[in-house]
Amino acid sequence: MSTRTASDSNDPIVESRDQLAAPMIKGEKPKDRWRIGTEHEKFVYRTADHRAPSYDEPGGIHDLLMALTRFGWEPVIEGGKVIALAGSDGTVSLEPAGQLELSGAPVENLHQTCAETGRHLKQVKEVGAELGLGFLGLGMWPDKTRAELPIMPKGRYKIMLDHMPRVGTMGLDMMLRTCTIQTNLDYSSEADMVQKFRVSLALQPFATALFASSPFTEGKPNGYMSYRSHIWTDTDPARTGMLPFVFEDGFGYDRYVDYMLDVPMYFVFRDGKYIDAAGQSFRDFLKGELPALPGEKPYLSDWNDHLSTAFPEVRLKSFLEMRGADGGPWNRICALPALWVGLLYDQGALDAAWDLVKNWSIEEQQALRDAVPSEGLDAPAPGGGTVGELATQVLDIAAAGLAARAEVNSMGDNEVGFLEPLRQIVKRGRSPAHDLLDRYEGAWGGDLSKIYDELSF
Repeated sequence: MSTRTASDSNDPIVESRDQLAAPMIKGEKPKDRWRIGTEHEKFVYRTADHRAPSYDEPGGIHDLLMALTRFGWEPVIEGGKVIALAGSDGTVSLEPAGQLELSGAPVENLHQTCAETGRHLKQVKEVGAELGLGFLGLGMWPDKTRAELPIMPKGRYKIMLDHMPRVGTMGLDMMLRTCTIQTNLDYSSEADMVQKFRVSLALQPFATALFASSPFTEGKPNGYMSYRSHIWTDTDPARTGMLPFVFEDGFGYDRYVDYMLDVPMYFVFRDGKYIDAAGQSFRDFLKGELPALPGEKPYLSDWNDHLSTAFPEVRLKSFLEMRGADGGPWNRICALPALWVGLLYDQGALDAAWDLVKNWSIEEQQALRDAVPSEGLDAPAPGGGTVGELATQVLDIAAAGLAARAEVNSMGDNEVGFLEPLRQIVKRGRSPAHDLLDRYEGAWGGDLSKIYDELSF
């Protein structure tokens, strides 16, 4: 989630809804300026006892952040606490229970993405070894209860933690117990955004199935391949889901603005502090009638903050965010952007992907989204067959798109190889969650603590 530490009082005040499409229009870029942004989260644990460390304890999250400054990262302060780091590779930030996230810098190709990921993981492993900390790439804490997890000192998180139980049963699980990999991609025009939004939204369940790695809750199998994805089905219905209106005639920036105006607010940021506005309406804010700030109208920065508080399967800000994948190890961190760049950044591949999904009804798309968390690759796909069977075709389209980009490294390799971990998953017909369950029932003998020995970064 985004990190802000200063009020943007020099921003223009939003006087009319016409200004609200500005961040999306500003995101339009010619193809030669398209970039790739990759975000990935990981769980932090004590190697001695697998406990999740608190922020303030010796060798805890604060000490982890400060130790990373040796690599050139600059501390970001909120309320006197270091809550993030800024540097040339993007931002290192904290999720609510101390999950460590790298929001990578915008880069030109997947070789740079993977190099950036490798640098980050090398740094955290070096520091972790000194502090007695390990890092786990999964979609959900496999063994922790909510009560066992710490809370990080970020103002927006307190507001969200208070609000979540009012609107769903699993919002606290989303905040405290899950990790994801995300990819952020550009568009050239409103029409390009619409096509990319539709393709990526329809195919998001495929990413969920391929990356599913959250089959355990509190030490036992939970009946799901991606319990993380299931959690989103009862987090907050006003700000999550598949967004059927994206497929309606006339969809564009203005319709997305309407959607965001209907999403209830969380907060307003003023003078370095988060003001609780949970459940209040941005429409009232535009009229100067927000109960949290009576008489004030929003700055454009307030709208940008609000755009970051919706959590659909694909999210639009000044770029498109792919949000369907569970957290995972290094090779899958590189594979997720490869999947979406291959599908969306070459027009031939984008058209082929659209041909694949354009006749799927809204009901079929929702049925797919509903089935994938529990059934994974075995979920039935629209038009017949399974997700696993159709995934071969999806990966072929992505590979063709990557080949057409012809982005090669110093060895002459193009980007297609980054899809190989996904090819292997499809070839075996088994998601990462299947493999975890096999180990749990076999070699681990039901002892889930073995996961720390075998799957740490």
